[in-house]
Amino acid sequence: MTVDTLPKALVDITRKHPGRIAMRRKELGIWHDISWSEYLEKVRQVALGLHALGVQPGDHVAIIGENKPEWLYSALGVMSAGAAFVGVYTTNPAAECEYVVGHAGAVVYICEDEEQFDKALVFRSRTPDLRKLIVWDMEGLRHYQDPMLMSFNDLLALGGKTAQETPELFDSLVARGKADDMAGIIYTSGTTGPPKGAMLSHEGYLWVGKQAGIVTRATPDDETISFLPLNHVYEQIFDLMVHLTAGHIVNFTENTDTVIKDMQEVSPTLFHAVPRIWEKYYSGIVLRMADATWFKKKAYALALKIGTAYNTSKLQGKPPSLPLSMAYHLAYFTVFRKLKERLGFDRVRLGFSGAAPISHNILKYFQSIGIPIREGYGMTETTGITHMSDEFSFKLGTVGRALPETEVRIAEDGEILVRHKGIFKGYYRDEENTREALHDGWMHTGDVGEIDGDGYLKITDRKKDLIITAGGKNIAPQYIENLLKFSPYINDAVVIGDGRKYLTAIIVIDEENVVKYAQDQRVQFTTFASLTRAEEVVKLIQDEINKVNDQMARVENIRKFQILDKKLYTEDGEVTPTMKVKRKSINTQYCDVIEAMYKES
Repeated sequence: MTVDTLPKALVDITRKHPGRIAMRRKELGIWHDISWSEYLEKVRQVALGLHALGVQPGDHVAIIGENKPEWLYSALGVMSAGAAFVGVYTTNPAAECEYVVGHAGAVVYICEDEEQFDKALVFRSRTPDLRKLIVWDMEGLRHYQDPMLMSFNDLLALGGKTAQETPELFDSLVARGKADDMAGIIYTSGTTGPPKGAMLSHEGYLWVGKQAGIVTRATPDDETISFLPLNHVYEQIFDLMVHLTAGHIVNFTENTDTVIKDMQEVSPTLFHAVPRIWEKYYSGIVLRMADATWFKKKAYALALKIGTAYNTSKLQGKPPSLPLSMAYHLAYFTVFRKLKERLGFDRVRLGFSGAAPISHNILKYFQSIGIPIREGYGMTETTGITHMSDEFSFKLGTVGRALPETEVRIAEDGEILVRHKGIFKGYYRDEENTREALHDGWMHTGDVGEIDGDGYLKITDRKKDLIITAGGKNIAPQYIENLLKFSPYINDAVVIGDGRKYLTAIIVIDEENVVKYAQDQRVQFTTFASLTRAEEVVKLIQDEINKVNDQMARVENIRKFQILDKKLYTEDGEVTPTMKVKRKSINTQYCDVIEAMYKES
């Protein structure tokens, strides 16, 4: 059997290692192993159950739920039946779910629980293609009567019954699949408009999984932890692509609130996260050390100084001196090793940051304490990755080299163009945007960057986000924003200044850390809004901005700032589910705040 689709990859790996652990799930505090043979059996039942419900090759099935094995059973079952899965964010309100389900023409809606089921009840009358609503967790719905409602267990039972009646059906359905078939439609986060449905093929998924596995040196003994949204391509890299090519173990956290505790219990060997997570880990360490005993503070400060010197030497391509190497190993054994154990990073051999740019200071910090983080680059339309660094070959300030067998070039206006086997098939029902993005197989990324002599790619910014000041200076806001977010007191920063005389910034404070600061300094406040207006807090943020301004050219200095009296929420259309700021929305919603910063004093 030629392994050219994801279901075939699952069948192949199960034949080779039927009893090996494929994933683990945590329920009521207890971890449960799931073997590859159990995995395949659940997928078989889902596929045959959907087939019995009339799902045909070419159909689309929506999936909405938190990260659980059922998500993967559903996705692989859908693909095995010849259909394509369409992931939906659990945080989406009913209107946004309606857009995705309706636009994709989904015939079945597989969801986690009553909350997600209720969303479908709101819009199902306006999505005529929808025929069945299938729920994993029936709590609250066991006595609810509805002709469209079906429990996931009943779907599995139907699949099992179908398998008994036609034993060869599953194998024949899987065998029909072709490399060029659409595996899934991933709707982009929509930072500049309505989400677009990127059509991804089986060939693209498997090719990216293979190349990423080569770069990361992934093996069946590796373990990852699944907690980022599974309908996002970044999480799918490790839970679908590399998982079905390298065969490592995926651990599903109990819920989003238990990630830190679950990390300590699992201690994965590969750990991937978005910049916001790495920033929170960093600020958490900084604040914990601020409360430590005098001896621990001094030991940590000395170890960090040694780690920074050791790391700086390695980044410059120079072998550290013998005394420095000895000092670093002592610092690692006495301080960093214990710190990594407390974080659940004691087995992590490689960490990854993706889905948004990250501050280089964050990467330097973690490298110094012995946690190597590599920043990758890609987008939904490239099936997740075009560039990434391995454990040993990397350059700070770059997103790594291109994956093997990938072509990259820089257009005259600086835009990054990419071509490889993982490039998407186009946007579903959107020929105009497809023509804009794809030219002769080249993906026009919309990002601006440059490639150095060693092939490492440096991202400048989004092409549409570059700021041109009134004085004609080109400024990349993301770089400044990342420096600002290195502060443990700043959660989000949006730099403003297009067509203006100077730069300003909208700041969102880190509530937990600023509240602690306020309590330590005995600052009076009653609500989050009153905290943001406290004179001491404004001065705190001004000091943090001054630190960044000192690192920048004068034209790149933040002259004024405004602290928002609220956080940014996906529900308010201010950030994407992966916490990327929607600049257009911010500029519209806070136009009064922005204009106030440009009024003459």
